[in-house]
Amino acid sequence: MDQKAERARYLRNLEEERNSTYLYRALSEHEENPRLAEVYRKLAEAEEHHADLWAGKLAAAGAKVPPFRPAVRTRLLAWLSRSLGPEMVVPTLSAKEETASGDYGSQPDAADLIPTEQSHARVLRQIVQNSGGVGGSALAQLEGRHRMAGGNALRAAVLGASDGLLSNFNLIMGVAGAQLANRSILLTGCAGMLAGAISMALGEWISVQSSRELYQRHIETEREEIENAPEEEVEELVLIYQARGIDEPTARQIAGRIMDDRENALGTLVREELGVDPEELGGSAWVAAITSFLLFAAGAVIPIIPFLFMSGAAAVVTSAAFSAVGLFAVGAAITLFTGRPVFYAGMRQVGFGLIAAAVTYLVGRLVGGSLAG
Repeated sequence: MDQKAERARYLRNLEEERNSTYLYRALSEHEENPRLAEVYRKLAEAEEHHADLWAGKLAAAGAKVPPFRPAVRTRLLAWLSRSLGPEMVVPTLSAKEETASGDYGSQPDAADLIPTEQSHARVLRQIVQNSGGVGGSALAQLEGRHRMAGGNALRAAVLGASDGLLSNFNLIMGVAGAQLANRSILLTGCAGMLAGAISMALGEWISVQSSRELYQRHIETEREEIENAPEEEVEELVLIYQARGIDEPTARQIAGRIMDDRENALGTLVREELGVDPEELGGSAWVAAITSFLLFAAGAVIPIIPFLFMSGAAAVVTSAAFSAVGLFAVGAAITLFTGRPVFYAGMRQVGFGLIAAAVTYLVGRLVGGSLAG
């Protein structure tokens, strides 16, 4: 790389680090929670050290280090933190730290900065998840409610069955509208169920397996950091615990005890920093795939059943009735997570499903008529 390009890179990195420093200092000034304010100040100091590094490289390359002028985006984020509170800005900063670690990955002379940027992103994620820092049992309750409301197996089961029911119901109504023979409708429905279930299973397998491989890479990185830079790991844990609302002396004491037991330190660090159980790594990809296959198929088989025993308009009407019952059940089950009235949620699901099916039926009728003509 020529010298001009190197200088431009140094300057670009310098400006990024300066803007981050500016934002962290703004957050520390506007944060009402003194513990979080201290976390932001420490993050600002780390970013300032990074900025000094790039300023030194820029000067060594024979270029003048320009005075700092915050970017328009930085000024806007600082204004938002002052007007609406730091919590409005932290998610953006977290994404910015993730991007910075990725950008530094292609710069050999920035390799030492990557762990720090990743650490900052993890600390910010903790702050986002904890909505400004809470501690003890309150944190556990908050995280438990979050899992119950948005990420558990029951919710996945309901949505998986819903996908199968809706997609195959609309497919069957479309070919029924084209006035195909009963055997053709039945074959189409079975093919749609199988194709959709396989697609869902494959997608789930790839998703879970990719996550497992990513976690494994992070765990290996964490293991290397424990061996090569234990002091930095202690500081990162201190920041994480402070972000949860624990005072610094207690956070430092906890982090020190964790690092004293090197055999168990890796598992603890992975749980605290990545939020992952190293024994499970997000679960089995095969179990997720098989479960996804079965759930999708369970929903998709509902509109097929009447065509096994009936034909013509009677089969279409019965299939729609079976599907309406299934849709109502899905809508009612969703209220476990949303807290909405059962009848309202169920009928809303039925209404949307039947409207979509009517549209596909009419389109099938028009296309089928055109082809027949």
